[in-house]
Amino acid sequence: MIKLNDIKIGVVGLGYVGLPLARLFSTKFPTVGFDINSRRVDALMQGHDDTLEVEDDLLRDAIDNHSFRCTSSLDDIRDCNVYVVAVPTPVDDNNRPDLKPLIGASEVVGKVISHGDIVVYESTVYPGVTEETCLPVVEHVSGLRLNVDFYGGYSPERINPGDKAHRVETIKKVTSGSTPETALLVDALYNSVLKNGTHRAPSIKVAEASKIIENSQRDVNIAFVNELAKIFNAMGIDTHDVLEAAASKWNFIPMQPGLVGGHCISVDPYYLIERSQLYGVLPRVMSNARRLNNSMGAYVANQTIKQMNLKGVPVKDARILILGFTFKENCADIRNTKVADIYHTLREYTACITVFDPWANPERVRDEYGIEVTGTLPNGPFDAAILAVAHTAFRGVDLRALVPQPGVIYDVKGVAPRNVVDARL
Repeated sequence: MIKLNDIKIGVVGLGYVGLPLARLFSTKFPTVGFDINSRRVDALMQGHDDTLEVEDDLLRDAIDNHSFRCTSSLDDIRDCNVYVVAVPTPVDDNNRPDLKPLIGASEVVGKVISHGDIVVYESTVYPGVTEETCLPVVEHVSGLRLNVDFYGGYSPERINPGDKAHRVETIKKVTSGSTPETALLVDALYNSVLKNGTHRAPSIKVAEASKIIENSQRDVNIAFVNELAKIFNAMGIDTHDVLEAAASKWNFIPMQPGLVGGHCISVDPYYLIERSQLYGVLPRVMSNARRLNNSMGAYVANQTIKQMNLKGVPVKDARILILGFTFKENCADIRNTKVADIYHTLREYTACITVFDPWANPERVRDEYGIEVTGTLPNGPFDAAILAVAHTAFRGVDLRALVPQPGVIYDVKGVAPRNVVDARL
C-alpha cells in the first residue's frame, strides 16, 4: 500500500467537479489534471476556468508553483499512483443512465495504472456501479487484479455550482475503499485537504447510495412545494405567503418552488429509479417528483400567457423578455436548464422572445439549445417579462420601465417587489 507522503494524484475529468478538486489536491500533493477536451486543457493552462468554479488567481498560482498542470496526454499521468475519476454521469433521451463517460474514464485509468495504485471515483451513480462496472473495466484494460494489484475507492462529489460559501475545501466528504486498508488511506487523503473532515462509509455501495439520495431527497422536496404552488395558484393564494406562515413552526422545512435543472437534482434520481426497478421496486414518489419538476417550465410559460389574457395583452407575436437562462442564480452553468422549456413553450405563440443573461455563455447556449442569449440588458418596451433566474445583477433592473402597463411581469423566484409583479410562482 502506498504511503500518504508518496502520493501523486491524477484527476480524470476537469469539469465542475474535477477541476476544483484537482486544484485543492495540488495544495498538498503533486497533481495532474487529465481531460480529453484539449481546448479545455489549453484554456486552463492559460489560467482561466470558464465554468467560474476556480478563480483565475488560484488557478494561475497552482500552475506557476508547478504543483498542478493539465494535460490531454496519457503519458503525463502515467507516473501518478492515485487516480480520481470525476466525469459526468448523464442520462440518455429516455432518461436511462448513460455510463459511457465513466467506462471511457475507467479505460483511461486502465491504460496507465500500476501495481499498488488506487483509483477513486467521484461521479454520482447508483449503488454497485463502481464495483460492478467501473473497476472491472480497469481490471480488463490493465490486466491487473482488484485488491491484489490495485485498489478502488469511492468519494461522492458534493460540488454545488456557483456556491461560494460551500466550496470543495469546506464541505464534508464521504469516503470508502475496496479494502479496510484502502478505506483508511482514501479517508486520510481527503482529510488532509478538507477543513471539515470526512465521513468514512462502511462500504463503497453505502457511499454511492448516500450521494444519490442527497439529490433525490431535494428533488422530492422541491416537487412537493411546486405541487403546492400549483394548488395555491389555482386557489388564488400566494404560495410564498403560505410558506412564510408555515415556516413559523420550529420543525417546518423551508423550501421554495422553482425550476429544477443542472446536472445533479434533475438527473441523478433517474439512476436510482432505473436501478430500483431491476430489484422489483417501483419508486413512485421519485418518479412522480421527476415528472412534476420537469413540467414546471411549461407551467410558468402557460401561467404567463394566462396573465396576459386576463389583462387583455395579445399573446400572438408579443414581445417577451426572459431574464435568466442558467439553471440557478449567479452561476454560468446551463446544463438541463428548464428556462429552455419556458422559451420553447412561448415560441409556439411568438418569435419575438429576448433572453437576457449576463452569466450564460451565448455560444454555449446557441450550440446546446439553439437559443440566442444576450448579455446586455435590452431596451423595451416588452409586452411581458419572466424573471426566471434570481441573478444578483437583476435586482437593480426597473422591470416596469421595460414592461409598461398593461404588460405582464411574472416572477418565478419570488424576489421582485410585490407591487411590481402581476404573478409569481
